[in-house]
Amino acid sequence: MSPITQLSQLDPNQHYTYADYLTWRFEEFVELIKGKLRRKMSAPTAVHQTYSVNITSQVRAFLKGKGCKVFAAPFDVRLTRSTGPGDAQVTTVVQPDICVVCDLDKIDKRGCLGAPDWIVEIVSPGNVTHDTKTKFDLYEENGVLEYWIVYPGEQTVVAYVLDAHGRYQPVGEYAEPGPVPVTAVPGLVLEWADIFDDL
Repeated sequence: MSPITQLSQLDPNQHYTYADYLTWRFEEFVELIKGKLRRKMSAPTAVHQTYSVNITSQVRAFLKGKGCKVFAAPFDVRLTRSTGPGDAQVTTVVQPDICVVCDLDKIDKRGCLGAPDWIVEIVSPGNVTHDTKTKFDLYEENGVLEYWIVYPGEQTVVAYVLDAHGRYQPVGEYAEPGPVPVTAVPGLVLEWADIFDDL
């Protein structure tokens, strides 16, 4: 069987697993959402990448010597709550812009197996529904403790935290200079001005 090197070789109506995903040899990054292939809409913009680096660098500095690790895309996160952990069982593989994992047993050489503690997605044009609905629901279902949606145009962070019933509740909307606390990582507070510093 010849290797899969082009998205056009795949059937968009087919149901795929992580075992299939591992055989693909694409130059672009793709995600699997409940067995369905989803390609990235476009390469991240300079502003998107700047904000990603701003957040990641603040988090990395705070976590140094502590028990959690921060990762930035591309980084495979295999969500397993509804399937099981085997490669042929996993049907959801996402590439969060930023994630923090505190249970280091979830980290292996291929990425993260299971839900990170905290995920940040930076909204890109054309990707709003994916981040605010599809991924919101996925992260909630899989028990990601905290989810941030960053809106670059509005320079706003909206933070959600799981409640006792496993549902996301908004805990803050940050659109002006000041502290932006991270509930899932006690003691970690980012500065709004440092997140949105694009000079």
